[in-house]
Amino acid sequence: MRQHQETLRIDTPGRGLHEVTGDVAAAVARAGMATGLAVIFCRHTSCSLVIQENADPSARRDLERWLERLAPDGDPSYTHTAEGPDDMPAHLRAAVTKTSETIPVVDGRLALGTWQGLFLAEHRRRAHTRQLVVHVTGQ
Repeated sequence: MRQHQETLRIDTPGRGLHEVTGDVAAAVARAGMATGLAVIFCRHTSCSLVIQENADPSARRDLERWLERLAPDGDPSYTHTAEGPDDMPAHLRAAVTKTSETIPVVDGRLALGTWQGLFLAEHRRRAHTRQLVVHVTGQ
């Protein structure tokens, strides 16, 4: 069993679902393993990872709108507001999504379905540089 690990830096322009499938697929290719597992871990508490449809952008927009309704900016009941009105909502949105995804590696590639893509869900309004740790084990 071999292992490969690297950290990707992803610049986001602000809130939204930003596809990172290609970045992660390239890291998996650099690992040089035909079969295994890729674990992708997001090192932040105000963004997350989501596997979502990547063919029709309306699926992403609907998910983004649902998250906005679930945890609206500026709710007066939030006490954690040190970084602004989108601070606590970002943490809440991250709590109902995921900080990591595990994707099988088959024939050296991510075994995502035809319409699946991996997205970094940026929950803050302003641009950020995010880190994703990609850890591949296999042979």
